[in-house]
Amino acid sequence: MELGVFDHQDRSDGAPLAEHYEGRLALLETYDAAGFSAYHLAEHHATPLGLAPVPGIFLAAATQRTRRIRLGPCVYCLPLYHPLRLIEEVCMLDHLSRGRFDFGVGRGIVPYEMAYFDLHHLETEEIYRETLEVVLQGLTSEVLDHRGPRYTFRKVPMVLRPFQRPHPPLWYGLGHAAGAEWAAANAVHVLSNHPADGARELFARYREVWAQKHGAGALPRLGITRHVVVAESDAAAEAWARPAYAVWFASLTRLWRDFGAMPIRFARDFDEARQRGLAVAGTPARVRERLEAEVAASGCTYLVCRFAFGDLTGARAASSVRLFVDGVMPHLAAIRT
Repeated sequence: MELGVFDHQDRSDGAPLAEHYEGRLALLETYDAAGFSAYHLAEHHATPLGLAPVPGIFLAAATQRTRRIRLGPCVYCLPLYHPLRLIEEVCMLDHLSRGRFDFGVGRGIVPYEMAYFDLHHLETEEIYRETLEVVLQGLTSEVLDHRGPRYTFRKVPMVLRPFQRPHPPLWYGLGHAAGAEWAAANAVHVLSNHPADGARELFARYREVWAQKHGAGALPRLGITRHVVVAESDAAAEAWARPAYAVWFASLTRLWRDFGAMPIRFARDFDEARQRGLAVAGTPARVRERLEAEVAASGCTYLVCRFAFGDLTGARAASSVRLFVDGVMPHLAAIRT
């Protein structure tokens, strides 16, 4: 089984922003050397949850610091992008990475972020669908010609072509059955933040539609994400993970709380997240045991870890990754999916 890394790039230990970026790039070099398959970067705006609100810029820097790991947003919030501009950005990133770019797409799940861009959340689905249609046409055609409710393009020459043909692999954040059906029909890789039982239901629906549409073709990746902290003792790992999760959760819910609301689907503290299988902290042996159980219970084919989050220092995150690579990763990589 392949393993990946997910990163919100949330505000961490108060380091200056330039140092934050350098720290994340240094971690990326570690992920790359260790053999992680891909790095997935979230996009968020006007919130401490996302210090890389323009993921393409950070990923461009990452292409020059890494050699093997795949890189991509998970996801680009498509309603916030002009399609022609995004076509060109995707092509540039695909070439800068020499074909290591993954193209994550979505509409953006936080209505307050959309509102800051003068978009009502009820209109973002239609904008997302049209933007994706235009971008995919532009990536796969010599000339872009489109007339839709929001955008019109008349015979625009597509001078930049993607490195990967017909286009970089598509990724999608999987939250509901309709999304599983669309992703399966269109051969899109998926990541789910659900607990194992919910993820398993979504993956089962994905597999059903995949079999109907593609038969015995090679299945795209069905991924789950988990917070992971590894230390020399269970007590040390929990001592790091518990406050780090609290800081991350405060950033995650910041905009909701500013507007007098609170999303109910997220685990509110580390202990709840651990009880639901969404977070694991401990020695390599304990982390290995818990993640193997999550893989088996969810039916995933791809495991994605959050190593850097909340107020974890760069040194602690790097230590956690090293212990994971030495004591956990070989066992998980040996799982047949």
